[in-house]
Amino acid sequence: MRYIIVGLGYFGSSLSIKLTEMGHEVIAVDNDMTKVNLYKDRVTHTILLDAKDMQALSTLPLADTDVVLVGIGEDFGASVMAVANFKQLQVKRLIGRAISPLHQTVLEAIGVDKIIRPEQESAERLARSLEMRGIIDSFDITEEYNIIEVTVPNRYVGQTVAEANFRQKYNINVLTILKMTPTRNLFGKSHERPRAVGVVSPETRFEKDDILVLFGKMTDIEKLLQTS
Repeated sequence: MRYIIVGLGYFGSSLSIKLTEMGHEVIAVDNDMTKVNLYKDRVTHTILLDAKDMQALSTLPLADTDVVLVGIGEDFGASVMAVANFKQLQVKRLIGRAISPLHQTVLEAIGVDKIIRPEQESAERLARSLEMRGIIDSFDITEEYNIIEVTVPNRYVGQTVAEANFRQKYNINVLTILKMTPTRNLFGKSHERPRAVGVVSPETRFEKDDILVLFGKMTDIEKLLQTS
């Protein structure tokens, strides 16, 4: 997969390095030549570029990029402008980093696909969740076991928990299901937030766009997604 990471601070550089080590193509962008040179041997590509400049951003291979992540943290204005530019350029998936509740609200108003908070995310955890298609978020319990949020695979839409039989087939438990419900932010802009349905039963039926909260080994979860 190809990623564009904007901002080579601690978080952005750590994520860029981790994704590169996983074998992905990473284009890391920063407007500081010192940082660009510092990581050029550890990241697939490092580019000196001002993400506030729409014309400069349009020179990047956006159509062939799977995920764009704006990891700028300290400069609120630069972060918002970069996110707005990428949104206007209609990238496939746009992730923004928020450093405050207000910052998060502004990013929600722009309409990013996912918002991360540095105090809640680690670069390694995010890299793993980005690597596997369908995974929305993950939380490490131990080195082997994780709690994963994943969009319900199409083959299971319409089936019940009992019919899907994840526990028997993959040794995976369905903890709950999240459904996206409309709400409004402080600016009055409508967006969706996840709502848990509670404890699932064998008769609970999977619906399109459901987000499954699964518990199990990452290797087993990968098998479930690969066979879907």
